[in-house]
Amino acid sequence: MGNNSTCTKYPILMLHGVGFRDLKWPLYWGRIPSVLSGTKSQLFYGQQDSWARVEDNARTVKARINQILDETDSEKINIIAHSKGGLEARMAASSLGMGSRIASITTIGTPHRGSKTIDKLLKAPDSLFNFASFAVDNWIGLIGDTKPDFYSVCRDFSTEYAEKFNRENPDVPGLFYQSYAGVMRSPFSDINLSTANFIIRLIEGENDGLVSVESARWGETFVLLTGTGKRGVSHYDEIDFRRSSFPIRINDDRASDICDVYRKIATDLIGLGF
Repeated sequence: MGNNSTCTKYPILMLHGVGFRDLKWPLYWGRIPSVLSGTKSQLFYGQQDSWARVEDNARTVKARINQILDETDSEKINIIAHSKGGLEARMAASSLGMGSRIASITTIGTPHRGSKTIDKLLKAPDSLFNFASFAVDNWIGLIGDTKPDFYSVCRDFSTEYAEKFNRENPDVPGLFYQSYAGVMRSPFSDINLSTANFIIRLIEGENDGLVSVESARWGETFVLLTGTGKRGVSHYDEIDFRRSSFPIRINDDRASDICDVYRKIATDLIGLGF
């Protein structure tokens, strides 16, 4: 697929985060696929499990990349990944040897450095996690997950795991990495994440309701997403989950809503020749 002013040179692979699957409804990415399709870029989805470990999903991503490149006869692929999907993209590129087949990795709200809040939660009795794991694994298995492992995934978000993961998955030379992070201006920015935002703010600082700004920072370019008013940008807002339009500040620039942010990502990739 040739590079021009309206489409990316390489196909775009979108990787979802934890707790969701690539279902037609509800669509994890809201209106964003329509926006990216409007750039005439080829668009694909990761099809990973929702509650599988990073390692298991990274293998799925590797297979998916090979499948897409075979279908499109493209040399490489661009990855846009939200939350845990960013870790899976990085592992596929590094430990699983797919770096030469990936042009760029854009992560959004990805916990690259883990969570100090999760560290504290993991001190709770194992019996609580075992109970939650039994409930989640059984339920999520009914809707299609092949390797659900709630217990281990929670530990994958610890700072200890993140340190080990980052040592074992260094950035691939020549592969372009960039990251985005959202900031809720107050716990009232997103009612579903209000408690989490308040707690994480006390322990780690500014965050999107699940991931701190510092943990989300990775790569050559870092972009901070904040609301222009009191609302801010939550972990759900980052993927247009509620299909809600409101102004967003992109570093020092301004966008009409989150869809414009993804339009900017595609435009920037085009400008880089990807």
